[in-house]
Parts: sequence; C-alpha cells; structure tokens
Amino acid sequence: MLRILDAHHDRFGLSRPFRIARGTKTVADVVTVHIRQGDAVGRGEGVPYPRYGETIDGALAVIESARSAIEGGAGRREVLELMPAGAARNAVDAALHDLEARLDGAVVAMPTTLIETAVTIVIDTPSAMARAAHAVAGVPLVKVKVDGEQVADRIRAVRAALPDARMIVDPNESWNAAILEVALPVLIEARVDLLEQPLPADDDAALARFAGRIAIAADEAGHGIADLPRLKGSYSHINIKLDKTGGLTAATALADAAEAQGFGLMLGCMVCSSLGIAPALALAPRAAFVDCDGPWWLRDDREGGVRIEGGYLHPPAPGFWGGA
Repeated sequence: MLRILDAHHDRFGLSRPFRIARGTKTVADVVTVHIRQGDAVGRGEGVPYPRYGETIDGALAVIESARSAIEGGAGRREVLELMPAGAARNAVDAALHDLEARLDGAVVAMPTTLIETAVTIVIDTPSAMARAAHAVAGVPLVKVKVDGEQVADRIRAVRAALPDARMIVDPNESWNAAILEVALPVLIEARVDLLEQPLPADDDAALARFAGRIAIAADEAGHGIADLPRLKGSYSHINIKLDKTGGLTAATALADAAEAQGFGLMLGCMVCSSLGIAPALALAPRAAFVDCDGPWWLRDDREGGVRIEGGYLHPPAPGFWGGA
C-alpha cells in the first residue's frame, strides 16, 4: 500500500464580512488534505480556530507529525489515537473517509433530499439586521448573532422581518448571567427555539437555573464525549462541529453518546468551503437544528459543492466527496 499525503493552506474570500461577538472575518482560512492511493484521491478540509488555540501553521505541523503513519496505511481509528481532536484531524479523517469510499466503490451515507439549514444574520445595527433578514425572507431557520449590546432591539428586528422562521440566537460566549436574565423575556417573546452558548464555557454552572426555561445548546463548552457529564443540567442540546470533534468518525460517536444521554443534536460548522460541509451532512438527518451555511458566505466555493437557496442546502454534485 503506497499513499501520498498533501496538506496545504487554502484561502477563500468572503462575499461580505462575517461579524460575531468575537470579531469579524473577511476570509476563510482552511487546511486542505489530499491522500492519494493508486488512482484514488480522498479529500478533506479543516478550519483551525483561534478560540481553541489553533493556527494554519499549527494544524499543518500536526498533520506532518502523522505523515509517516498515514502514508503507511493508518486508518481512521488509528488516526484518532495518533492526532489530537481539532481541525487537523478533521481534515485527515474526511480525506480517509473519502479515500475509503472511492477504493471500495462504496459511498458515505448522505441525505438525498434538501436539508433545512440556518441562515446567519451577523451583528450589525438593528435596522441593518432587519434588512439582512428581509433579504432572506421565507427561510425556515435563521441564526441571529448578538453580543451584549442592543440585544432586545436586534432580536426583535430580525423576528419582525422573519415572523415565521425558527430562530437560534448565538451570543458566542459574550453574555453573563445578568444579561441572560434580562434577555430571557425577549427570547421568549420572540419565540426563540434555541439559545446557543450564551455564557463563557467555564461558566456552565450559572446556566443551571435557566434549565427548562429555554433550550440552550453547548458550543464552545462541548467538544467530545468526555464533556457530556459536565454539560448535563445546564444544556439541552450540543452543537456538533467536525472541527471540534476532529472528524466525522469522532462526531458520529459523540452523536451516539449525546443522544443516549438525552441531549438534542445541533449540527454546526465554521466558515468553510463545501469540502468542510460535505462530511458533516452524514449527520444532518439526526440533528434537530442544522447550521451549515458556511459556504454561503464565500465569494467562490469549490466546484461541485453544496448550494444554499432559500434556507435549504442542496447536497454536492455526484463524486464531490464520499464516493457519492
């Protein structure tokens, strides 16, 4: 068995700024992995995230440290032990999934129908957020980014523009318990379906008194199976992102464990290309909330990737990833 691994940095410009409580992105920096075996090539992508101490160079170094094992034939289960969870392992795991499917003539089980995905309204003035919401009128699910300022005005502006959409509100750890207490009546008034990671990840205990008053998803607070016992009583859902779990293999195990422990599932993503989204779609049918609009923000996506129209995600073209 002879394999050749290539890992490199790709950059995708955004069509408009992506502003959240943590900062503003204008480009998506990703690590792309190709693993060739004979005539078959498996592809994968990961997004190193500074919030978790990751960088492009760091992710490439992690992949390089595992090169000899991967080129020597290490499979996905071995990679779980060789590499830490994170964007680097996600890219390698996806490439191995893709390669295995192409070598075996099989396919990774993927949805064959349209997938309802959240469309994100980023932080801006309430009037600008209302205009952004009007521009996507009719979408079934909207995600509203907020920080600690103008919380009520921003949420109400989006709800007025999209009266019928399900709604996720995401402060990205920017609130404290006092802000949440004040915001809770507004969240209820606006019929918010899910509040995502309102408090910093190390403030989980403060969420316990809000349990049952609104559904809350763990994002930055929940990465893997080991986190689940700590999240109980504070969160009703867990946001599974392949860049956090370190790939679809680990994400599937996390989904199984989370469901067994009574958590609802949210499927999320970083701002990425369709190559970063494709593996995650295998979990989409299990998720109560799918938030995979990352490629929607790119000026130019990878050829043959997903399309997002009217809040529905169209699967990628045949042969794009996973043997499908």
